[in-house]
Amino acid sequence: MGKPKAVITGIGAYYPDYILDNEGLCRMVDTSDEWIMTRVGIKERRILRDKDKGSAYLGARAVEDLLRRTNTSPDEIDLLICATVTPDMHFPANGNIISDMVGIKHAFSFDLNAGCSGFVFGLMTAAQWIENGTCKKVVFVGAEKMSAITDYSDRTTCPLFGDASSAVLLEPTYEDVGIKDHILRTDGIGRSHLYMKAGGSLYPPTIETVINKEHFIYQEGQAVFKHAVSKMADVSVEIMERNDLTSDDVAWLVPHQANLRIIDATARRMGVDNSKVMINIQKYGNTTSATIPLCLYEWEDRLNKGDNIILAAFGAGFTWGAVYMKWGYDKK
Repeated sequence: MGKPKAVITGIGAYYPDYILDNEGLCRMVDTSDEWIMTRVGIKERRILRDKDKGSAYLGARAVEDLLRRTNTSPDEIDLLICATVTPDMHFPANGNIISDMVGIKHAFSFDLNAGCSGFVFGLMTAAQWIENGTCKKVVFVGAEKMSAITDYSDRTTCPLFGDASSAVLLEPTYEDVGIKDHILRTDGIGRSHLYMKAGGSLYPPTIETVINKEHFIYQEGQAVFKHAVSKMADVSVEIMERNDLTSDDVAWLVPHQANLRIIDATARRMGVDNSKVMINIQKYGNTTSATIPLCLYEWEDRLNKGDNIILAAFGAGFTWGAVYMKWGYDKK
């Protein structure tokens, strides 16, 4: 029978009710709807305003939705992995907190941080536990409260990010579906272009770091954009070529939702028509590790078993990657 492949068998999601649109943002910082739409293509973003709730809350709600939609008991889960750059705290891991919140008691869990590439890095990490036969049901969740590390007086970064979470269930399959190939890359040069300076062991929190606003996202927009356009497009084309896929073979491109221009550039390089590109950045902004599964969640009704899908992402680190999969089910 051979080694099993890992296949996504369900999706869940959660995003806050509160919508911060560009009009509301313009009352907070010197910007405009035209400026934001022209540069990044974001119209609104969801914000978790509850001060007593963090990204683990978002993640738990997405996992609960996933378990309900797939009729899965928490006791059936063998492993939970959470990708996040905004954990509730340095430790314990968000994965531990989420597991407790949703009643997963017979599994182990941990966190993964690959910035906006968190979903593709985490998906492949989760897949290894399925493919080596260790686990039968693995939950992977991307959970981000980006508003917690966003400076709403910085007009260059505050329009970009939103809060959301999405989760997928991975199971083994011997059918010709599931994850077929992946390419993951890292270049540490990115650490000087996109980061949060303070809060870690190098620059622990002090009164000075707070006053200097060093606990917020710092981004050199042009440098990040330049690398993102080339790396995300390159890796997407590379995975097509080594699997002998043409643009006609690709049913869907699911790109990380950071910037509409980056998405368009990637689709053009791949020769994929815009009608086959999942885009919801205008509604949610950049929710980092949650963007790709949130797209799959919204397009689930339009996915057919056997569809060739390419996931592509670029994030802090720099990290980037692409995953080629055949979709595993028709929604009933």
